Amino acid sequence: MNILIIGAAGMVGRKLADALIKNPILSGKPISRLELVDVVAPEPVAADGIAVITRAVDISDSAVAETLIASRPDIIFHLAAIVSGEAELDFEKGYAVNLDGTRHLFEAIRQAGRAQPYCPRFVFTSSIAVFGAPFPEKIGDEFFQTPRTSYGTQKAIGELLLSDYSRRGFLDGIGIRLPTICIRPGKPNKAASGFFSSILREPLMGQEAVLPVDESARHWHASPRAAVGFLLHAAQIDTETLGTRRNLNMPGLSATVGEQIEALRRIAGDKAVGLIRREPDPMIIEMVDGWAKDFDALRAKALGFEAEPSFDEIIRIHIEDELGGELPK
Repeated sequence: MNILIIGAAGMVGRKLADALIKNPILSGKPISRLELVDVVAPEPVAADGIAVITRAVDISDSAVAETLIASRPDIIFHLAAIVSGEAELDFEKGYAVNLDGTRHLFEAIRQAGRAQPYCPRFVFTSSIAVFGAPFPEKIGDEFFQTPRTSYGTQKAIGELLLSDYSRRGFLDGIGIRLPTICIRPGKPNKAASGFFSSILREPLMGQEAVLPVDESARHWHASPRAAVGFLLHAAQIDTETLGTRRNLNMPGLSATVGEQIEALRRIAGDKAVGLIRREPDPMIIEMVDGWAKDFDALRAKALGFEAEPSFDEIIRIHIEDELGGELPK
């Protein structure tokens, strides 16, 4: 099986690649080729029995998509995107990567299928940013899309294209609307939601973190481990069960910032909580207020997608996966 990961240098992309290398069977078929691409070349990885190719590409360049599809990958994971905060600050860059780059890929697949039958599984990482206020108490599978950011708009258009290209038989697509991934390891990125991770990640390491919103702010979360699980499950699911509705709200955990902090207190104590510094940021407060807060992801759960039930578990997963199983002394 030939697999392509676009956005493989990012946190979730790296973890997905690691998971595929550790268990090189997907849909009952052995993985023979794994191509990892991003705007910066992903770090080379060794894998017994798998040809691993890494390279740097810019998917906003229309000529690049054809080169990515040239090997006719069986499964394509499309994770590459300009994140929310950066897409809002740089309008042209956001649309060039998040919309044009995605459409270039769809078109390259369609053109490849004209010469010889080709219909790969295409797993598209969308976002809960496709929804905009006012919200019901819980967002169900029937709630309409009214994004309030450029990033959300770009993802919503990508979902529509995915559905249409799937309907026409050009590809076999499934879109997964990821919750905010928390706790993200490593350094903060330019996502406006980054503080949800930093207020836990840094204190767990004995470092100070800034909280720009009120503790009453509520949001929808899942761990990096859950995100990889979503992607792997989406790659193997029977898409006939989706019908024409190819995009799914992923399960997650709705929690306030205050509930995050109390989970941190239970696991790491008052000293860690004391490292959180309150610095209200009106721009971030306004953005977060327009984000979805809670979901009833019935379709995804019925199809076997799973996420964590508590923030205590999300924190413990971070400690296990990123900190060697214990807090720094």
